[in-house]
Amino acid sequence: MTVDAILHGGTVVSEGQASRLPLAIRGGRVAEAAPVRGFSLDLRGHLVFPGLVNAHEHLQVNAVPPLPRQQPFANSYAWIEAFQAHFRAPEVAAALQLPKALRLRHGALKNLLAGVTCVVHHDPWHAQLDAADFPVALLRGHGWAYALGWDYGPPVRASFDATPPGAPWLIHLAEGTDEVARAELAQLEQLGCLDARSVLAHGVGLSEQDTAKVIASGAAVVWCPASNLTLLGRTLDPRKLHAAGRLALGSDSRLSGARDLLEELCVAAVVGGLRSADLLAMATHQGADIVRMPTRGRLVPGGPADLVIVADAGGVPADCLVGLSRADLRAVARDGVPCIADPDFADWFDAAGVEAVPVMLDGRPKLLAQPLADAALLALEPGLELAGVGEASPRAHAGVHA
Repeated sequence: MTVDAILHGGTVVSEGQASRLPLAIRGGRVAEAAPVRGFSLDLRGHLVFPGLVNAHEHLQVNAVPPLPRQQPFANSYAWIEAFQAHFRAPEVAAALQLPKALRLRHGALKNLLAGVTCVVHHDPWHAQLDAADFPVALLRGHGWAYALGWDYGPPVRASFDATPPGAPWLIHLAEGTDEVARAELAQLEQLGCLDARSVLAHGVGLSEQDTAKVIASGAAVVWCPASNLTLLGRTLDPRKLHAAGRLALGSDSRLSGARDLLEELCVAAVVGGLRSADLLAMATHQGADIVRMPTRGRLVPGGPADLVIVADAGGVPADCLVGLSRADLRAVARDGVPCIADPDFADWFDAAGVEAVPVMLDGRPKLLAQPLADAALLALEPGLELAGVGEASPRAHAGVHA
């Protein structure tokens, strides 16, 4: 269910602007004015950010053990080939035998725990993704192909031609450091598949001229620096693409990338030469614009009330989020309803009519919405477990005033 609410006393950070105006929520969406009746949440000393947007993810493989670390691969096709033998490892086979619906839901939970409320899933659609209670919002109505050099998924040209003008078309491209990767943008252009719909995952092999061509065409790149460094030993220079508004951030999956998008932000901060505000834009409104989701990654009237709440440490607002781990987040909400939060947000769960289950996340006490506390899900997520007897009470209040 949804709950009408007004969040006041904190600072709302959206699209690079910070405002101390109250944030009103009505029917799960940001409202122009405060509801006549509703739950009041005093967020003095806090920042409220929009839910993060993960622009490239493979939801169903986050519990699959990764390939043991080796020397960097020349391209992703070499990594795929090396992974074929890994499929025979007992622990990998066991992970892949779990129902796909469960694995997809686990990938969504992984994202939600890190403040991601909207995901671009780059794989075949599955009925579980249409479940009304799926933990995150998803990009829909888009086109996609997997890659130029791997016969998996829809055919490249046919899927591109079938993609409506207002929808994005996704493909892995130039995921490597060799001639194979460096040649892929020209191949894509020769196929007639490079225009403003094209969203290219990775792009490590793009030259400066290729980058200029991507920008001129209106296409965009999704940057997954941790995955690139793990597989290829290198990543792209993000500055020109970001300056042109043509760069989003993705986590790929735990099969090759960081634990979650928050860790991806930390890696990006080290290797990218960008400010935290730039990185935050890529993981919120800029990323949402690239995948044609104009109400995601921002807090605007009529848009979904998807929120990440953190403590205000002072200074530049983005610095208070970039660099945090998932356990540092005070609360994550979807459609104005808390999903996971510190114990002193218990009254918010109550107001929304959501049962809150005490859990431990990376050693810190949290409350988790009961639908997400499924035993099969918790078993797949390292660091997340039901709280034992004697853990911090979910009714303890430590700075949030209802």
